[in-house]
Amino acid sequence: MTKRTPLYELHLELGAKMVPFGGWEMPLSYPDGTVSEHLDCRSKAVAFDVSHLGTLEFDGSDTFSYLQDQLSNDLAKIAAGRTQYTHLLDEQDASIVDDLIVWWVDEDRFHVLPNAANTDVVQEVLGGKNSTEGRALIAVQGPLARELASTFVPEAAGVGKFRVIEFSYRGKTCFAAGTGYTGEDGFECYVPAELSTLFFKDLLQAGVVPAGLGARDTLRLEAGLPLHGHELKKGVSPPEANLDWVVGYSKPDFRGKTAVESRKERGLRYRLFGVRSTGRQPLREGASVYLQGRAIGQLTSGNFSPLLKCGIGFALLEPAMALDVEVEVDMRGRRVPAVTTTYPFYKSSK
Repeated sequence: MTKRTPLYELHLELGAKMVPFGGWEMPLSYPDGTVSEHLDCRSKAVAFDVSHLGTLEFDGSDTFSYLQDQLSNDLAKIAAGRTQYTHLLDEQDASIVDDLIVWWVDEDRFHVLPNAANTDVVQEVLGGKNSTEGRALIAVQGPLARELASTFVPEAAGVGKFRVIEFSYRGKTCFAAGTGYTGEDGFECYVPAELSTLFFKDLLQAGVVPAGLGARDTLRLEAGLPLHGHELKKGVSPPEANLDWVVGYSKPDFRGKTAVESRKERGLRYRLFGVRSTGRQPLREGASVYLQGRAIGQLTSGNFSPLLKCGIGFALLEPAMALDVEVEVDMRGRRVPAVTTTYPFYKSSK
C-alpha cells in the first residue's frame, strides 16, 4: 500500500501532481512546473516535503560505539550537535546498501535518516525506533531560505551548516539541521505530524515557494549529488562512486571494512564521472557512453539543466577514463556529442 505524508492533503490543495516514489505518494511538481521551481530554489527559496525519508532514533550510552561499528564514516570526526553523511555497506562486496545522514542530537541521542525505500532495510540491520510516520521532514532551500523562515522560526533558520539543534514551534519540540540536497544554503526540519501543515503554510506565507521531486532531482544533479538506486547501488562501492572520504579506514573495524579494503586492493571496476552534452539535448539514465565507437559505460542519471541549458548526468565509466574527453551518448539510437567532466556542474556563491 502506498503511504502518504502528513502534508498529502495540502499538496492536493496546492495543485500538486502526485506520483508514487519509494513506496510513498509524493508531489512531482506544482502548477508553475519543475523548471520554475528549480529556478526559484537557485534565486529565492523553496520548500520540499521530504517526509518520505526515514528517521530511526537511537539513544543510550552505548549508541555512539554501536553506530561507529555499523556505519562507514568516522563519527569521532564530529560531536553532539553536528550531522554527518555516511554509508551502510554490504559486508560481502562493499556495495552501498544505503547512504544516510546522521543527526547527533545530543550526547547519547542520534537520528539516522535512510532513503525512503530503504528505511525497513536499514532498520532490519541497525534497529532503532522508527519515528518516520509521526513527523514531517521539510527542507527549506535557497539563498533566501534563512531570511524568509526567520520571520517565524528564527532558531531553525539560524542553524549552522552541518549542525543540528532542537527548537520549539507552537509549543512543540522540533529539530533543525543545516543540511540539504540542492547545492544551495538551507536547512531541514523535523516537525511533529500534527503541526506539519501549519508549518508548511507559515513557510508559504513568508514567501517560500513549494517544490516537488522533479525540481529536487534536477537541483541535486546540477549540484553533483549522487542518488541511491542510481549512482549508489548494488555493485557500487564508495571508492567507485568517488566517495572514499565517506569511509573511516582508520577505524579499527566497521561493517564492510574488509570488503571495501579488498575492493581497493583488487582495483576499481569503474569510476563515477560527470557527463555534459555539448548542446541542449537532455541526457537520460541507462544511455550507453561511447569513446571512438567503443562502449565505456552507462549513464546512471541524466536530465536537462535549467540553469546551464544543456544535458547533464552521471556515468559509471572505465576507471582509467580522463576528464574533458569528447564522448558520445547513445540516445535511442542517436549519438549525442558530450564531454566527460568533473562535478558539481553548478556551485552556489553561498
